[in-house]
Amino acid sequence: MQTTAPVLNRASDTKPWYRHPWPWLLMLGPLVVVIAACYTAWLAYSQQDALVVDDYYKQGKAINQDLRRDRVAADMRLKMNIRYDAAAGVLAGTISNLAHPESGKLTISLVHSTLPSKDMRLEAQPDAQGNFSVALPMLDVARWQVLVEGEKRDWRLNGEWAWPHDRAIEIRAEAP
Repeated sequence: MQTTAPVLNRASDTKPWYRHPWPWLLMLGPLVVVIAACYTAWLAYSQQDALVVDDYYKQGKAINQDLRRDRVAADMRLKMNIRYDAAAGVLAGTISNLAHPESGKLTISLVHSTLPSKDMRLEAQPDAQGNFSVALPMLDVARWQVLVEGEKRDWRLNGEWAWPHDRAIEIRAEAP
C-alpha cells in the first residue's frame, strides 16, 4: 500500500516575511524601548537638574557659617511671626527678641521647594515695634523654605511654610 503525503497548498506560505503579522509584533517591543530611551535621553539633556550643586565643598563649608548665624539668633532669642494676605498681596509680620525689637533692614527669602525660578527675595524695614509689611505677588501652592537675615547678615532664622495650608507661621531661633 502506497501512502502519499498530503500536499500543503497554503497561500500564506508564499507571502514574503514582512506581510506576516508575527515579525512586526515581535519587533514592536524593542521599538518601544528604543523610543522610550530616546525620550529619556532628550529629557536628561534638555532639562538641567537644579538640585545638583557645582561646588559641593564650598557649600559644605558654608553650612558651618550658617550654623554660627543660627547660634547668634538663638542667643538673641529671635522670634518672627509672618502672615500673608493674598487678597491684598501683602506679607506682614513682626520680629522681636525678649529684650527689644530688631532694628535694621530684613532680607526675607522665600525658596520654592522644587522650582528655583520661583524663589523670591524681599527686603523689609521693621518699625520701632518690629512690625513690617512688604508687597508680595500671589504665592504658588507649595512648601516654602523661609530664610530671614539681618542687615549685617550676622544672624538668620529659617523655617518651613506650607502655603496655603498655613496662613501664618512663627519662626523661633533654636540652637543647632
